[in-house]
Amino acid sequence: MASLPQYSAVVPAAGIGKRMQAECPKQYLHIAGKTIIEHTLANLLAHEQIKQVVVVLNANDTLFAQLPIANHIDIKVVEGGQERSDSVLAGLNYLSEDKDWVLVHDAARPCLAQSDLTALLQLANQGNIGGILATPVRDTMKRSAECKTSQQSYVKHTEPRENLWHALTPQFFNCGTLRRALNETRHQNVSTTDEASAIEYLGEKVILVEGRASNIKITQPEDLLLAEFYLTQQQAK
Repeated sequence: MASLPQYSAVVPAAGIGKRMQAECPKQYLHIAGKTIIEHTLANLLAHEQIKQVVVVLNANDTLFAQLPIANHIDIKVVEGGQERSDSVLAGLNYLSEDKDWVLVHDAARPCLAQSDLTALLQLANQGNIGGILATPVRDTMKRSAECKTSQQSYVKHTEPRENLWHALTPQFFNCGTLRRALNETRHQNVSTTDEASAIEYLGEKVILVEGRASNIKITQPEDLLLAEFYLTQQQAK
């Protein structure tokens, strides 16, 4: 029986998470008995097709080394940069092999379902540039404008939600193509909020793979209870 293809994952974790109003970066907050980043990394490493995870840390990070998972044989640590794209590039440069495919996953998304990850990894066999996990937008979407006199926002118009998706992670691309896209957007001073937007800048098509809405990114204090609920449900299965 042929062995399944193996892939590396890059987890940028150099941010400080200002919106969490916490004393430490959000990835080090505890839920369901562990730090958020421990849940995230253990989730990736549990998949049979993940061979290693490159964690990209802030140069001043002293917390990660204290976690038990930091000693895992398949965890590698590199120093990140000021922006997310800088940290992802640092991870890609550590991997170096342009021909390989690589996942990029948020450190603060601990609730990734294994079946969603499996579905995303299938893109490597389909002859395309790569893709992302995403969920269709179900809420009514409003475009806002700001009133100059009151500085309050008001509804400019309602956006049709057809064909709108919430971008999630992991995002999965050929390593060399993603490195080229991130370097190009940096050179052109183009702002990117995820890896897919850099690939889009090259004019390439990014595949959408529908994933679970439970794959939330913890950015606000109220997200902690929801993430803990999802993790508890996953662990009970």
